[in-house]
Amino acid sequence: MARLSDSGSAVVRPVAAECGALTMTVATGLGAMHSMVVEPAPGEEIDVSELTPSQAWQWGQALARLHRDAAGLDAGLPESFGELPEIGELFADDTALVEATERLTAMMSDLPRCQDRWGVVHGDFELDNMAWEDGRPTAYDFDEAALSWYAADIAYAVRDLTDHTGRPATGHRARFDAFLDGYRSVRPIDDEEVRRLPLFAGLHAAASLVRITRALGEPAQHEPEWLSELRDDLTDMARTHRQLVIDIGRQAG
Repeated sequence: MARLSDSGSAVVRPVAAECGALTMTVATGLGAMHSMVVEPAPGEEIDVSELTPSQAWQWGQALARLHRDAAGLDAGLPESFGELPEIGELFADDTALVEATERLTAMMSDLPRCQDRWGVVHGDFELDNMAWEDGRPTAYDFDEAALSWYAADIAYAVRDLTDHTGRPATGHRARFDAFLDGYRSVRPIDDEEVRRLPLFAGLHAAASLVRITRALGEPAQHEPEWLSELRDDLTDMARTHRQLVIDIGRQAG
């Protein structure tokens, strides 16, 4: 994040501790906790219903700049979609989900990892993770930064603009197109990569399903109301992700 900020990308800067470190690790009863402090992002959050095509263009341009400026900053980052091998074990009785994930994973394994399509990605460049000031966004929340396909980063960023097939929803078509136009104003993305956005939407849904299932675990005998409500929300989200994987997997098959 510090290097990206230095290169001109609109991202928040980390604040160094007194010892000069940008991150600190503390041992706790729950295991090691890693923390960092960042400067505040100027401006306000924008909901997708408030997003104008002009702002969507700026959003796409900001992601393209990040991809361009992050080239070579991949030290220690994991590759994305590392959760997918767990699908077969976690959902052994869900044949439709397992088969759809296998189809999508097989397609992913054939994708090129050339320099113009693969590199450092933000991992969660959605509207919830940026603040807007004077029509321009500043990004934060780099928890999901990884090595991946740039098109995969786009697919995850714009999922609020897409339908159950990973394609642009009717009511968001202008915003979706403006996002891609803004992205292309900085770096190229060809039609072949755009056609792969539904594939990546399905892969992201499968990976998210694994993470949600891990987080849910087994409910305690007596849970506070807020935790039960959170569990219900995550369970509903898991159902949505499962159906997205199946729908896109069927189309891919």
